[in-house]
Order: sequence, then C-alpha cells, then structure tokens
Amino acid sequence: MNKEIVTTGFQENGYLVIPELFCATEMEALQCAALGIVEQFDPESTRAIFSTQDHDKTKNEYFLTSGDKIRCFFEEDAFDDDGHLAQDKALSINKIGHALHQLNPDFRSFSLDPRIKHVAKLLGLQAPQIHQSMYIFKQPKIGGVVRWHQDATYFYTDPISVLTFWFAIEDATLVNGCLQVRKAGDRFLLKEQFIRHSDDTTELVTLHDKPWPEDNDATPLEVKKGSLVVFDGLLPHFSAPNLSDKSRHAFTLHITCATTKYAETNWLQATPLAI
Repeated sequence: MNKEIVTTGFQENGYLVIPELFCATEMEALQCAALGIVEQFDPESTRAIFSTQDHDKTKNEYFLTSGDKIRCFFEEDAFDDDGHLAQDKALSINKIGHALHQLNPDFRSFSLDPRIKHVAKLLGLQAPQIHQSMYIFKQPKIGGVVRWHQDATYFYTDPISVLTFWFAIEDATLVNGCLQVRKAGDRFLLKEQFIRHSDDTTELVTLHDKPWPEDNDATPLEVKKGSLVVFDGLLPHFSAPNLSDKSRHAFTLHITCATTKYAETNWLQATPLAI
C-alpha cells in the first residue's frame, strides 16, 4: 500500500476506499457471529429503536448504557400497528452495538487485525484506539434512512481525530442503500455536536447554519464485499433507505488518536481498546 497515494487521496477527498481488503471468508465469519448474537437476543426484552432522524429515540437508558455492552436495536419500521414484529426477528434488527470489539471474540480478533492498525497509522493516528463498534444490517424493505451527519458529532476530540472504518460485509450498491458522501473539495466544518449532560439528558447542538449537501449532489460509494471505506470524522455522509429485497450488512469501527483529548461530554465514555 503506497503511503503517499493513500494519504494524498484521503486528504483530497476525506475518504479512502480499499477494494476487497478482506476476503469473503472473513466477512462471512463476522456475519455468522452477528446472526448468532441476534439468535440469542430476546425481542421481548426491549423495543429500543435506533434512529438518526429522531434523537429522542436515542435518549433512553438502553442506548446510553450500551457503550460497554452488546445490544440489539430495532429498525424503525420493524413493528406493525399492534406493536408486534412484522417480520422475522433476524430481519428486524437495525444494528448491534456498541462493544463488539471488546466483548465478542470474533469481532475483537477482527478489530485487532494488523491491516486495520496499518491503515490507521498511515492516515495519521499515532496511537489508534477503538471507542465504538457496530454491526449494521440495513434490512431488506425496511432498512431506514441514515440522515446527513458527521461522525465527529458523536466522537469529539481536541483536535478532531476520529476516523470511521466501514467494512462491507455484503456488496453495497445504490439499490440496497450504500454510503453516500459529499463531493470532494467541499470543506465542511463540524455542524453539530451531540452532548450528554451530567444528568444523562442529551442535546444535539447546532454549531453553524451551513446546510447539509443535497442528496443528488452526493457521491455514492458502491463497494464489493470485503472492501474497506475509511472516512474523516468531518466528512458529511448519509445512506438512503433500503427498499430492495437485498440486505446491506456492514461492520464499523470508530477510532480516535489517544494523543488527542476525548470530550467528557461525548455520549460514549467506555474505556477504548488500543490497537
């Protein structure tokens, strides 16, 4: 991997795509591990829904205490009008979070893969540490929209250092809701900061009034299974709903540099995993 090409492309675009860095077998092992977690999950234990559209739905205790646990969160459209699952449990989960990298042997082993550390170092993280992991399902037909946002909103450091490592467990296309990012060259300051107050109330603070990019101006990142997308914490990105009959599984890691100051007001305060 040519360091100069990698770093130049990342600095220009705010993201980097490494096609099929991992093999199909490695991706299938993670998928199997995730489905095993869902199989053990009791759907009657919670009705917690994950949403980037409505932050009121992320203010509950189940979410805010999940930083050092493995928990399942439902898709917004998983339930019928009577409050029952409208499809099989395995097709109703939005994501699993947020300490897979710490607590699950398969995900921990993958997260400590030297290829991940190598890329993090190439992109300037002198002392990379993982704060959060998520397995995202983007379910067929009901996989919800993820609004325009920046990941530094949720993982603020001084200076900003968070990088998102997004691994394609399955092929990601426009049809099944691939990542879409703002076009290269459009510099974008941090627009929002998600703050957790001492009483465990949360607030999404708007920092400036520059509008998000238009959806039709975005660059879609269609990638094959096993590919890695790495993007800067300031990169605006979103994904459209998945209205197709094909899922779009992905695994993500949010990694900061230990030499930067992690904000005490970030919602997640679990001890990070050094890599």
